[in-house]
Amino acid sequence: MLIQPLDGEYATYYDQYIGLVPEGDIRGILEQQLERTTQFFANLSEEQGDFRYAPDKWSIKEVIGHIADTERVMSYRLLRIARGDQTPLTGFDENAFVSGAAFASTPMSELIEDLRAVRRATITLLRGVTDEAAARVGTANHSPISVRALAYIIAGHEIHHLNILKERYHIS
Repeated sequence: MLIQPLDGEYATYYDQYIGLVPEGDIRGILEQQLERTTQFFANLSEEQGDFRYAPDKWSIKEVIGHIADTERVMSYRLLRIARGDQTPLTGFDENAFVSGAAFASTPMSELIEDLRAVRRATITLLRGVTDEAAARVGTANHSPISVRALAYIIAGHEIHHLNILKERYHIS
């Protein structure tokens, strides 16, 4: 079982995500999120997908794309570190990722399908992570990060954005 990461296994910035994840097996948590989150988004119309709560904020479609892209980046880091690769990994600019994508013109159904595919890939990747590999620490964005911390960040990042959608976009 992948347990919650220990202090020192990740930069304190990620406390905001890891602290949102409930106790339990992270693999099971990610599987439960897959169903709940995709159903949450499937209930939204195309018009709702285009909604922004302020002119300079991302649309719901862009938030969905951002969640998927961030999971891709974190899963890639997880893969590299789990396999023992100690090459320092760079950060990424989430705003550049969103502005460089075509999320606004992508149908909601395709964004949801993409999110499902990314999560399924993360889940299958984690099935092959041993306890030894889960504790491995590498470097990403100039900070130490463990494999298990990356798994928790993926789950917590999604929770974070769903909370924002509920609070600021008034979606339930």
